[in-house]
Amino acid sequence: MRLRFWQTFPFHVFLASLCLLALTLSLPPLDFDNALAAAADTRSHRPHKDKTKGTPASMMPATVQNFRIFSTPERTRLVLDLDRHTKVTERKSADSDAVVIRLPHAAMSQSAKHRLDRGIIPAPFQVSQTADGAVTVTLPTQAIRSYKQFSLENPARLVVDVIPGIAAPEALAPNQTPPSPAAFEPPPQPTIPQAKSFKTIVIDPGHGGKDPGARGARGTEEKDITLKVALRLRDLLSKQPGLRVLMTRDQDVFVELEERAKFANRHDADLFVSIHVNSHPSRAVKGIEIYHFGEAKDQRALEVAARENGTPLNSTGAGVEYFLADLLTAKKIEESMELAWTAKESLVAHMSGHYHITDHGVKTAPFYVLRYTSMPSILAEIAYISNPSEEDLLRKTSFTRDVADSLLSGVTSFLAASKPTAR
Repeated sequence: MRLRFWQTFPFHVFLASLCLLALTLSLPPLDFDNALAAAADTRSHRPHKDKTKGTPASMMPATVQNFRIFSTPERTRLVLDLDRHTKVTERKSADSDAVVIRLPHAAMSQSAKHRLDRGIIPAPFQVSQTADGAVTVTLPTQAIRSYKQFSLENPARLVVDVIPGIAAPEALAPNQTPPSPAAFEPPPQPTIPQAKSFKTIVIDPGHGGKDPGARGARGTEEKDITLKVALRLRDLLSKQPGLRVLMTRDQDVFVELEERAKFANRHDADLFVSIHVNSHPSRAVKGIEIYHFGEAKDQRALEVAARENGTPLNSTGAGVEYFLADLLTAKKIEESMELAWTAKESLVAHMSGHYHITDHGVKTAPFYVLRYTSMPSILAEIAYISNPSEEDLLRKTSFTRDVADSLLSGVTSFLAASKPTAR
């Protein structure tokens, strides 16, 4: 009699095979690549090497990307544009009468080297790349009256200011005769221009013509309000002795921002006051704020500048840092800041008795007309046309008159307190 297969197959072997099959099906699939790599690591007793790690940024030398020079009759400024902040040291040279300002871990870019080779950096600055991987600025102390160095951020810069002076001649030895007049002629002293009193004020009514500016819910247009305030301010200032008052526009016409700045510069203005009306997506926002030129400190200030400039938000603040390193701009900003605070305080003080005033303070932003005018300049945002209650006020002659009167007080207070500045 023939036996079937299952009858001849050992039963315990059959059970063992079923258990092994079940165990195999319950395990995850085997990753042969990882398994081989793990085995190799185990044999070599070395962990995997992370090939994504590079040299830390702190180990890379800072790069001097550019050199810039600014000069006034009082001082000369050397600006080193850096790709990142780096350590700066200062010491007296052991073998010469000089001060060495040193960036220990720095290198010059090719363009910076090219500019250095072309001789764009004047005396007394001596800039060099050292063999031990440093960039140095050497100042011969006998050729300068004083100096100051400091670092700036965002972007990174090293600034070195030098006040020129003539070194005293060394004492003659007992048997030494002084040089003849033909052989020794000291260089001439720099000519310092006479101080100029403030006398020309340019008033700039924002927008105009085809550019209405901001528009309120009731149809009120910024260009009409700014012109009303500016015309009254002009009439009030014109009554002040010794003042000449000019306007970038005195009717409803369109004037390019560039032309407004050129107008003030061409007439050698001493003050520039631009008048605007603010707007905000939220109708609840109201109040006044005064701007002077500078880097926007918050997103809202940048948005206001972009709207008034008519430029995209992402390009409105571009290049501001280069203006901020200029000595003339620094002096202008100092005076503009004082004018802005004086005008703001005058607006708040004179109008708070008649209106509920929200004081947003003094701010900085890269407005075109403030950036490209060469005199102390401010931009006054006198109210929010997007706020229903303030739009109603802007439509009233009494309110625009009070704003002009308040600005008059601010400008005249600034002129009375300011010392005439040479420009």
